[in-house]
Amino acid sequence: MTAEYLNLESQAVHAGREDLNALGVHALPLDLSTTNPLPDIDHGGDSYECMATGGHPLAAGGNVYARLWNPTVARFEVGLAVLERAEAAVAFASGMAAITAAILASKPAPGTLGSLPHIVAVRPLYGGTDHLLASGLLGVETTFCDEDGVAAAIRETTVLVILETPANPTLDLVDIRHVVAQSDGVPVLVDNTFATPVLQNPISLGAAMSLHSATKYIGGHGDAVGGIIACSEETAESLRRVRAITGAILHPHGAYLLHRGLATLPVRVRAQQDGAQRIAAWLVNHPAVEKVHFPGLHGDPKGLLQHQISGPGAMVSISLRGGFEAAKALTSGVRLFTHAVSLGGVDSLIQHPAALTHRPVAPEARPSANLVRLSIGLEAPADLMADLDQALTAATPENRELAAGAATR
Repeated sequence: MTAEYLNLESQAVHAGREDLNALGVHALPLDLSTTNPLPDIDHGGDSYECMATGGHPLAAGGNVYARLWNPTVARFEVGLAVLERAEAAVAFASGMAAITAAILASKPAPGTLGSLPHIVAVRPLYGGTDHLLASGLLGVETTFCDEDGVAAAIRETTVLVILETPANPTLDLVDIRHVVAQSDGVPVLVDNTFATPVLQNPISLGAAMSLHSATKYIGGHGDAVGGIIACSEETAESLRRVRAITGAILHPHGAYLLHRGLATLPVRVRAQQDGAQRIAAWLVNHPAVEKVHFPGLHGDPKGLLQHQISGPGAMVSISLRGGFEAAKALTSGVRLFTHAVSLGGVDSLIQHPAALTHRPVAPEARPSANLVRLSIGLEAPADLMADLDQALTAATPENRELAAGAATR
């Protein structure tokens, strides 16, 4: 039975491992070769040309060189593609390398050569993506809008529409079908990092590409950096060509760790989501919290939790009554949470987006200074709530004043 016909939990364990029996191994192999022996000049040359121009590695018939292709990376790509219900996937050295490749690989419309390619981006987005687009560094123009403004933003030169849902860091749900319908045939890329393929499959909803910072939930243990895009085989060819030219392929050791992470992805995401739901509901009534940002907590008017994403995920953001000073006190006052950027690991993290991940974003689009983002891990929810409670209590203005007074005596 091939992985495509199994349930998600079985796919996560077995996809991308189909050749292991023939190799006579049980655990995932790790191939660290940077170069590979060639049988002859003709065979080597044909293989090199095939892979350097984005051809499928199996068609090439030889590994040749690790900047072009690696079998450990390829197994991870197969595994993620199966979970995303996509024809193919292409893995990169980081999520930012992946989004960069998607932009560079986007093809201008006929008759628009000589004009700057144009991108429509639905805010809010991850701060690194927002900054890359706003900087114009890759030679593109970008129009930022909300999900209802996509149709009006589309131009003849538009090559790509980018969105993230749940959005970072507000956790707003964006209607993928609605954006696709407005895009007039322009490919839509969805950053699916927060949802993972366990909860959401953007390609099934009409998107052309589903992108992950695999560093996050895919790996799940904070020990491997990587990015990956699930897409059609035609799109994968364009992405592989950019990857080969720019040298942005994922390192085999990272691919090994990220592929291993796929096996436990459904179990981890669902357990973390359960903890996040309990913590979000508890935070609503905390006197130090002004608002809890969590999908479905304040209703689901667009019905996206029924028709697009199968659960709210495991990220929680909170707006604090005490403003930026309360945010500073909270992030420095936790003991079980780790104050660090990133997310999606087995341990819980806390960070202040406006000061860190979203610092390069334009002021009008930057998260509010009183917003703090939580990535809920696999610790006991009761322990995480106790940690947040003691830190939030200490972070309230009256308690900060008392602490400051005690320190001066």
